[in-house]
Amino acid sequence: MKLNTKDIDKLEHKFRLNLINSISGIKPANLIGTRSKNGMDNLAIFSSVVHLGSNPAQLGFIVRPFAENPRDTYSNILETQHYTINGVPLELTKKAHYTSAKLDQGVSEFEVMNIEKEFMDDFYAPFVKSSPIKIGMKHLDSIPLPNGCTMVIGSVELLMVPEGSMNDLGQLDLSHINSAGISGLNSYYSLNKLTTYPYVRTSEIPEFE
Repeated sequence: MKLNTKDIDKLEHKFRLNLINSISGIKPANLIGTRSKNGMDNLAIFSSVVHLGSNPAQLGFIVRPFAENPRDTYSNILETQHYTINGVPLELTKKAHYTSAKLDQGVSEFEVMNIEKEFMDDFYAPFVKSSPIKIGMKHLDSIPLPNGCTMVIGSVELLMVPEGSMNDLGQLDLSHINSAGISGLNSYYSLNKLTTYPYVRTSEIPEFE
């Protein structure tokens, strides 16, 4: 199948939505945890978390347009400036997926989906207890995007990974800790490590056949 811009624009809405959300491949599955100023906890699934820099350590993620439909996650981040990013383990994918439901404001996904939370080192926002990778974030900036979405940029303030999941170079083995990935809006994948290649230096490029 070959599609140009006009072809894509003519596709049925849900078909186009699923297709375009799938073509970028498998993305990390993460639950973002927040707490409002009045102590209401919120949890939502995201597949848009990306690495922005290592020094300083920064991550970003995308929130959809919210002018007409305020979203607890982003509202809480703006209120408190803190949030958590929690990798989704394979056994939690079903509960994690259902956090995408549009619950009434003030209703906690932790309670509705029966997901256990925990707090660490006096960090304000809640973590997902069963998550293999827990990241405490501080909001730095929000950048409007041309499509009405917003990129939320934060600094890594706290990090927790399982013992034995990291090699001497600081690389995490995501298959070892059973992290899940997402393709499109609702397809979940397990991750299997294929191999590790060295850092590429021009002088060390092999001769390929």
